[in-house]
Amino acid sequence: MARRARVLDLGRCVTRILAIETSCDDTCAAVLDGPTVLSNVVSSQARLHARYGGIVPEVASRKHLELINPVLESALEDAGSDLGEIDAIAVTAKPGLIGALLVGVNTAKSLAAATGKPLIPVDHLHGHVAAAFLEPDPLEPPFLALIASGGHTLLAEVHDHRTFAVAGQTLDDAAGEALDKAARLLGLGFPGGPAIQREAESGDPEAFPLPIAMSHDGSLDFSFSGLKTALVYAVRDLGAEATAERRADLAASFQSAVVGQLVAKLRRAIETAGWEAVALGGGVAANALLRERTAELCAERGVRLKLVSPELCTDNAAMIGSAARHSEPIAYPGYLDLDAAAR
Repeated sequence: MARRARVLDLGRCVTRILAIETSCDDTCAAVLDGPTVLSNVVSSQARLHARYGGIVPEVASRKHLELINPVLESALEDAGSDLGEIDAIAVTAKPGLIGALLVGVNTAKSLAAATGKPLIPVDHLHGHVAAAFLEPDPLEPPFLALIASGGHTLLAEVHDHRTFAVAGQTLDDAAGEALDKAARLLGLGFPGGPAIQREAESGDPEAFPLPIAMSHDGSLDFSFSGLKTALVYAVRDLGAEATAERRADLAASFQSAVVGQLVAKLRRAIETAGWEAVALGGGVAANALLRERTAELCAERGVRLKLVSPELCTDNAAMIGSAARHSEPIAYPGYLDLDAAAR
């Protein structure tokens, strides 16, 4: 029989949080004191997966097992804290790679049970939204959040700290996934977003007229599969030698089309609902061109913009701790039945 969770009053009993994030290929831990980040440790597996041209789930989960304890120890040490000073353990429970998530969830349950601390399960996407709540210059609801990463692309309507509503989302590839595939096609390696950005710096973004999908429909949804196909055709028509010679132009044109669609949908959402504040989240939000174009749009519309620092855009545990501050902790033994969920 499943144990019934005993929910605690977050505001009264939780101030200092130890957070864990293992939803994909980064092993992360952080310590928060309210909205202040005391430590934020990320151990990336990017080099490990680069040889495969993408993330291998089984490899990721095995590496998390190897790294999780050292990363937790580093986070506590950097924060000048120990487990006795922690009020609650937070962990990403969904969505993500199931094997990777299970490493974090089982570690968090073990720590919480061994120390008598409450446990706070967090949705990874809520974490990306909640990165905007962190100091310095925390953004308070209501605001519109554009979340763009390797696994997700969506517009989130944020009316309070605890939840958000999806106003639009990708119908196929996520923006980061499209960048990864484009980088692989162009021989730029993995992860694709940073590789495309580096190559695009010396390219002409207008060299190839790649499509900005769904730019004329009235929805707030995204689509990147057609753009990816257009790049495949461009590379095929050029041939291997010409592709190598025009790689920077291809990268710049592809990046411009991805950013163009993200900003076009953001503009439509702002104009439709009259939002007065915007935040960017997710790994793609670290892209310099996207940050520049979004800043220009918000300045033009007189909208406040929260540009989350690049280290809080990519997967990290500080954002999970931020979401946990506004979620309900579960007392022992209620969380012992907690499981990870891929979606």
